[in-house]
Amino acid sequence: MRIDAAIAEASERLSTVSESPRLDAEILLCRTIDMPRSYLFAHPEDELDELTASRFGSVLERRLSGEPMAYIMGIKEFWSHELLVSPATLVPRPETELLVDLALREIPREAEWQVLDLGTGSGAIAIAIAGERRMCQVTAVDISEQALAVARENVRALALGNVELELGNWTDPVRDRRFKLVVSNPPYVRGDDEALLKLQHEPQSALAAGEDGLDAIRVLARDCGAILDADGALLIEHGAEQPQAVAKLLESHGWADICCHNDFAGLPRVTVARRSGK
Repeated sequence: MRIDAAIAEASERLSTVSESPRLDAEILLCRTIDMPRSYLFAHPEDELDELTASRFGSVLERRLSGEPMAYIMGIKEFWSHELLVSPATLVPRPETELLVDLALREIPREAEWQVLDLGTGSGAIAIAIAGERRMCQVTAVDISEQALAVARENVRALALGNVELELGNWTDPVRDRRFKLVVSNPPYVRGDDEALLKLQHEPQSALAAGEDGLDAIRVLARDCGAILDADGALLIEHGAEQPQAVAKLLESHGWADICCHNDFAGLPRVTVARRSGK
C-alpha cells in the first residue's frame, strides 16, 4: 500500500475516536517508519512493505481502542518540555499549564522558595516550575512508585538539580517541613462520571475522587495549612463545576483570599488560597 493511501485509510478509521484523525495517522506512521512528517509529504508514492504495514496496523489498533496518542508515542509536550509518560501517569493537559502560570506569578524570579507539588505523576508541574525558577527547591510527591519512576527519568533528562522526589500519600512524607507554595492537580472526577469510561487507559486513581470528586481536595484543604509558611499559598486544579464547592471546603479549614481563575477555554480551573490574608 502507498503511504498516501495508508494515511487516507487510517484517517477515515480514526475519525470515530480522534478530533485530529489525519494528524494522528501521520504521526503514527512516522513512528512506524522512523521518519519525520516531511518525509510523508515528499514521498506519498512510496510503498509500505508487508512488515511495516503490519506494524502500522498494530499501533493504529491501539489508537482505535481509545489509547491516548501520548501513551503510544511515550511522550507528551508540556510547558515546552518533551516529557516521558506511561499508563502509570496521567497525560498532562494543556489546561494544567494555567496552574504553572499562576504559580510562577506567585514566585519572584530570584526567590529561593521551598515549593511542593502534590500528586506529581510524570513530574510535569514540578519540572515546569523548577525550570523557570532555578533558585527554588521543588519537592514532588506521589503515592505511585511507577509514576515517580517516570518523573525521575524526566527530571534526569532535563538535568534539573532543584527537584526532589518523594514517595508517599499527599503531605505524609513532608509533614516536618515548611513550604512557601503548594501546588496540586489532584483527582477530581466523580466516581460515577461517565467521562471515566473515555479515560479508561489512564490511571483511575489519579482521576476519580469519591462520589462528588472532592475527596482528594478535602485532604489538601485539611492538611496543607500545617506545612505552609504563614503567608504561603495553595493552588489547586479542579473541575469546571467545582469552584464553589472547593471554596467552601477551603473556607471551612480557615483559608483566606480564595480566588478561582479561568483556564484558556474560559472555564473555572484553578483556585488559589492563602493561609492568612495578604
